[in-house]
Amino acid sequence: MRENGRLGPIEWANAGRPLPGENTSGDRKIALGIDDSAALFGVVDGLGHGPAAATAATRAVETVQQAAGERLEVLVQLCHRVLGGTRGVAMTLARVDFAANTLTWTGVGNVRANLVSKDATGVHIRSSARLAAGIVGYRIPEIRPAQVVSMRVGDLIVIASDGIAEDHLDRIDFAAPATVITDHILGKHAKETDDAMVLAARHRGAPT
Repeated sequence: MRENGRLGPIEWANAGRPLPGENTSGDRKIALGIDDSAALFGVVDGLGHGPAAATAATRAVETVQQAAGERLEVLVQLCHRVLGGTRGVAMTLARVDFAANTLTWTGVGNVRANLVSKDATGVHIRSSARLAAGIVGYRIPEIRPAQVVSMRVGDLIVIASDGIAEDHLDRIDFAAPATVITDHILGKHAKETDDAMVLAARHRGAPT
């Protein structure tokens, strides 16, 4: 489960795999362009693992694809509506607006997202997405307007399902392409007890 590409100034990649011994992962990625002015990224984690988790995650991704231009809090609410009767999902969404150089993000559950930059001491976490407790499709709080932060050229977004250990940003090669970073995180930090998915998106500046 490896893909990569470029959306405007953003170079992205993801890497994932199912629970060892299984063939189907309940973790899914989102990477969509919106009217050449923005990109939408996310990771959706169907509760548990196996086919039932995959069904819920796939339905959430399809819902987001069909309404990608909506505000993030609206997308979460739409997913909540269509996922009734499924396992439900945890999900975090991040939208990058190219002209404004802003990152808008929100999440429900335990899909962690961080905005990372390089500093003199190594990797610096500039910001982390605020995650609300709940399960999309079962019970969610009132979704507040999504948090907005500035995004600079060189910054890296990393979104990881809870099948990736929390220390996954330790000792990443910040200068490496997104594909190398996601492969490293999956290889070094994926848990043996769950599906795993990580997505990285780097602001490369204006396309040449």
